[in-house]
Amino acid sequence: MEKLPSAYKQVGPNRYREAFGLFFEDFTPGDVFEHRPGRTLTETDNTYMTLLCMNTHPLHFDAAYTQTTEWKRPLMNSLITLSVVTGMSVHSTSQNAVANLGWDKVRLSNPVFAGDTLYAETTVLSKRESKSRPTQGLISVHTVGMKVDGRTGESGIVVIEFDRTFLVYKRDHAPFTKASY
Repeated sequence: MEKLPSAYKQVGPNRYREAFGLFFEDFTPGDVFEHRPGRTLTETDNTYMTLLCMNTHPLHFDAAYTQTTEWKRPLMNSLITLSVVTGMSVHSTSQNAVANLGWDKVRLSNPVFAGDTLYAETTVLSKRESKSRPTQGLISVHTVGMKVDGRTGESGIVVIEFDRTFLVYKRDHAPFTKASY
């Protein structure tokens, strides 16, 4: 290879290891990352999350009950929406994080149903070096999750927004840059 793609690290002659994710130095406030692939949610996802988090509200798993509501069908558990959209953003934002420090301003603006496909994008809000950890820095981002409705095909419907802050390694300080990982 003449020029090594940034997603790979050369570990020997003609041998490359995936090295995805950004380091502190790679973030620029204002950059926007579109996360792909999308994720189509299923009834099974809803049942698993509802059982896992012990949310007993029938709005998520009782089809007869939901026929009496304005939705007429089960709503996806909102923790699925938060989890999937956060997870979609990890590859491009916090793959090299030391720790996720929290979510702020979580807003669920439209309902999500089985069959909806979610996409997401993240804007870098700010970055600063850690005062107590010289090999790391803090990154704050704003993530928006949108759906393509499985019944109508309508796209770009915002279903969730949140800010998230995480602590990320500086280049050459992540554990895997020093080991054979």
